[in-house]
Amino acid sequence: MSSRFLRITSRIALALMLAVTLPLETAQAGMVGTEQLARANGERERVLSLLERADVRAGLEARGVDVAEAKKRVAALTDEEVAQIAGKLDEVPAGGDVLGVIVFIFLVLLVTDILGFTKVFPFTRPLR
Repeated sequence: MSSRFLRITSRIALALMLAVTLPLETAQAGMVGTEQLARANGERERVLSLLERADVRAGLEARGVDVAEAKKRVAALTDEEVAQIAGKLDEVPAGGDVLGVIVFIFLVLLVTDILGFTKVFPFTRPLR
């Protein structure tokens, strides 16, 4: 009974997280400006350079995240997701705690594992 309860509870929690975070916008085609493309690439490089830091690598490895896999996931993120992570980096005080960013990346990887898009963590099972 408890495993069924946990399964139902986790699915409800996942549905609520997705309902809150997924935008309900329609797709529109349009021209992408050079400035927008350069800004997106710069933000992606900034997030990737964060993964090169020794303290961030140690934090990820301590949580069981392979740094190479994390780099692949950052490369696969949309420009909006990268901008969100880069915005979190701006909120971190200079020389301060990077734990929030590490936890955010961990949660993104965990959710993609649960949804079945990736297989980073051995302790997760996809919903599919």
